[in-house]
Amino acid sequence: MSDSTPLGEFLRARREALKPQDVGLPEHGRRRVPGLRREEVAMLAGVSSDYYMRLEQGRETSPSSQVIDAVAAALHLDDEALDHLRRLTRAPQERRSIPAGHDRISPQLLQLLDSWPDTPAFVLGPALDVLAHNALAAALHSGFQRFDNLARMVFLDPAGRSFYQDWEKAANSCVAEIRAAYGYDPDSPRITEVVDTLGAKSAEFSELWTRHEVKGKTQQAKNLKHPEVGALKIQFSAFTVNDAPHQQLVVYQAEPTSATAAAFAELRSRADREESVQTEQEESGRALGDT
Repeated sequence: MSDSTPLGEFLRARREALKPQDVGLPEHGRRRVPGLRREEVAMLAGVSSDYYMRLEQGRETSPSSQVIDAVAAALHLDDEALDHLRRLTRAPQERRSIPAGHDRISPQLLQLLDSWPDTPAFVLGPALDVLAHNALAAALHSGFQRFDNLARMVFLDPAGRSFYQDWEKAANSCVAEIRAAYGYDPDSPRITEVVDTLGAKSAEFSELWTRHEVKGKTQQAKNLKHPEVGALKIQFSAFTVNDAPHQQLVVYQAEPTSATAAAFAELRSRADREESVQTEQEESGRALGDT
């Protein structure tokens, strides 16, 4: 049987990412497989080799919480990876799938975005689709072809390599966040579409996706570079939207009186001017249509 279940793929990837010395085991001679052997993980977890093999092959689908914790400890999983593992072991009827209409944004949230003219803010869906944004967030990402999906922007848009100064970090983050969302709903059509599209067009995405690393958004600083206002050092926060738990509100901030704060002010000024010009053009068009 092929190791083709989400659970089996995750266990195998995390097993292959470990070396014997990582878990205190001696390494004797040349190995035919990368990482740990199945029997080594089984020994560390205190289960039989046959039982662990059935887990990786998807023939054992209901491990006890004790077994899950033991396997997680053997594979040195952190808390987020352990939560992901637990979700993968749930029966399909026990999973909270991503509901239809998850991309709808409440009017209150849209109003909140627009009430922050000096702070870039946007809302992300589980596949990192940009579901809504304010004017300053659009101005910040104006160098991209489209401000539509962060993963597409990182991997497929030429602007991504220069905008994200630590591109590899941004790439790893995108993949780990989509992988975390995948754990909640492996059958999500939108996540599948994004993964398939990026996998077909980016070898780097494909390689990172096979690692099965899981990570939610952190609050680390970002180093960005806008094509017009230059380098930006950004602090950001991500919040779960209570009435839409598969959405995230992302807010970028700059230190007061910093160069980044000045750059934000310049971007806002440019956006205001462009909006003013667009409004004038629309009014002129309407006036000509009335004559």
